This record gives sequence, C-alpha cells and structure tokens, in this order.
Amino acid sequence: MNNARLLISIIFLAIMAWLWAPYFIKEEQPVVDAQEDIAMPDYIANGLRQRNYNDKGTLSHSVYAERMEMFDELGFTHFTKPEFTLYNNGERWRLTADEATLYNNNILILENNVIATNLVVGAMIEQVKATAIEIDIDAQKMESEQAVELRGPDLVIIGQGLKADINAEIVELIKHTRTVYYDQ
Repeated sequence: MNNARLLISIIFLAIMAWLWAPYFIKEEQPVVDAQEDIAMPDYIANGLRQRNYNDKGTLSHSVYAERMEMFDELGFTHFTKPEFTLYNNGERWRLTADEATLYNNNILILENNVIATNLVVGAMIEQVKATAIEIDIDAQKMESEQAVELRGPDLVIIGQGLKADINAEIVELIKHTRTVYYDQ
C-alpha cells in the first residue's frame, strides 16, 4: 500500500501543479506607454465636411478635409488637405494647404503650399501664398512669418511676414522685397 499511496500522491501533486501553473506563470502583458496612448487620435474622419458656428449662432467657418484626426486630450485637430472657408456676413476667405492644425482656442495653423483666396469681389489683394499662415478665427486675423506672395488684379507683391485683419480688409507686409505691376 505504500507504493499505491506514493503513486496517488505524485499524481495528485502533478494534477495540482498543472491546474495552478497559470496562476504562478505570469504572461508578459504589453505595456502601453501613456505617451503613446495620448498620441493616438480620439476620432478619425475621412472626407470631412463640417460647418462651425460662433456664440451668436452665425456661420463662423466651414471645412472640408481629406482626413481629420482629433486629439481631444491634447487639445487640437489635425487636417490633411484641408479647405477652410471663413465667414463674416458672407464668404470672406478660402484657405487651402497640405495640412493644418486647429487648436481648441480657434487658432488655425496652415502649413505647406498655403493659398488664401479672397472671396470679396473687387478686392485689391485676391490671393496670398505662403509656406505657413496662422489664423485667429474668432478675431478674424491672419499672420505669417514666412515668405509671402500677395496677388492682385494687376500686381504681385513679395515679402517676408504678413499681418492681416480680415474684417477691416487691412493687409500689412512686414518686410517688402519686390513688387511687380502689370500694364492693363
């Protein structure tokens, strides 16, 4: 009987070890870095079309983008191939770029191949081209520290840096480089 008890004890211990092994052997769980988790967009949209209204309920701006990624915790939204239209009693400016970032405080930064087209008929400045432009949507102000090109019906103005008040229709070139007038 001693051999039988020994054999049963060994089998019992083997079964217990097999049943309890998963609790003692911890599988290595992939560690998700908090920074990586924050860097993941909360929301992604392809072919986005959106209209935004200000506090008074009037149309502030509209946007179309090939792709939009919203990072809510970081406080910004990134757009690929965006087209923004700014309004103030009608369409004022249409802005396109390769990419843009809109922050929660309504500051919009457009980058790479930025073209701002004035939609007001008869305006002296019809188009602004730059590498990057920053726009305060609420204040309707546009700024750039990059090289800019201003185009009008009969002229091209090239310079460095720009400040513009969209409501007052004032455009200030920080450093003028060259102006070319075309004969009519």
